[in-house]
Amino acid sequence: MKIACVQMNIEFGEPIKNFAAVKHYIEEAAKNGSDTIVLPEMWNTGYALTELNRIADENGERTKQFLQELAYQHRVNIVGGSVATKRSERFYNTMYVVERGGSVTSEYDKAHLFKLMDEHLYMEPGQKLNRFQLDGVECAGVICYDLRFPEWIRTHVLQGAKVVFVPAEWPKKRIDHWQLLLQARAIENQCYIVAVNRVGNDPDNEFNGHSMIIGPWGELLVTNEEEEGIFYAEIDMKEVEDVRQRIPVFADRREELYSLKK
Repeated sequence: MKIACVQMNIEFGEPIKNFAAVKHYIEEAAKNGSDTIVLPEMWNTGYALTELNRIADENGERTKQFLQELAYQHRVNIVGGSVATKRSERFYNTMYVVERGGSVTSEYDKAHLFKLMDEHLYMEPGQKLNRFQLDGVECAGVICYDLRFPEWIRTHVLQGAKVVFVPAEWPKKRIDHWQLLLQARAIENQCYIVAVNRVGNDPDNEFNGHSMIIGPWGELLVTNEEEEGIFYAEIDMKEVEDVRQRIPVFADRREELYSLKK
């Protein structure tokens, strides 16, 4: 599977400009032979939370149609990062995954809302897992702050995920945490982690990318890129099976010890 990470600047509160930029990047990545294209978090609006009533995507309809058309036209899978959506007068941070035939194969609302960026004041948390298949590969997707909850990632992997996608708007001031947590999640779950962060600035934060593709041994296949652009890597699911056979972490788990109930 050839992955393309779209590390882009996001225009604050400007969906029209952001849709145009994403279209350009998807077309470029498809032209370069990508199987799966991954976008960052909240790429339609950025964290313009006070403007959501005006700019959030109603029921995600515009985003879904947009991604479906591009996926079908270019025969690529698109992990649609996430976008601000509005449903029944409430707002969500929503990921849409579209397979190469143009069908939406997964919809996920961010489960853990980030209080330091006031997300909890404007948005509703998701209530379900995000597992899906791309070209027969078991995958999962979480969003940004979800990364700090290892039990959430492990839950997806225990249900079969071999690749975990992590779109984000992770600020520069905590970028060291980003890399450490991503590598830890890859190593402890013996899976690929595909993490796409934005670049640029909004009124309150600076973002410096460092999108990463990390192998199941914790090796960095893509990292430390700070400029805007597309970054590529090929991943092989045989590597996941090899690591899990060499160090049988999942077979050695002792679930009877892990419950917090007394």
